[in-house]
This record gives sequence, C-alpha cells and structure tokens, in this order.
Amino acid sequence: MRVRANQDIRQYAKEKKVFLWEIGEALGINAFSITRRLRRELRAEEKERVMQIIDEIASREE
Repeated sequence: MRVRANQDIRQYAKEKKVFLWEIGEALGINAFSITRRLRRELRAEEKERVMQIIDEIASREE
C-alpha cells in the first residue's frame, strides 16, 4: 500500500477536527488548491506553517 504525501498533516488535522478547506481559507487559497498542494510532500517550513494554522483553527473552535 502506498503512503499518501503529507499524511502527517492530514492525520494531525483529522485529530484536531480541522477540515482541509479551513486550512486553505486561513492560507488565503481555494479549498481545492490546498488539496492539490498536499498531493506532493511539502518542505519542512511549509509543513510547520500548516501545523501552526491547524493549531490556531482548533483553538478557536474549542
């Protein structure tokens, strides 16, 4: 079985109950664009930024 790119981001968002479209909105991009970006492995800096955004969104929803 093949591992999806950025599986760590996808799993983290799922655990925090944050939708990908919410991440896209926070980044100022279309919901479909975030899905396309996640098809290829992100650089470490980009991953860190996305993880921060997930944390921000999750903290607002608590």
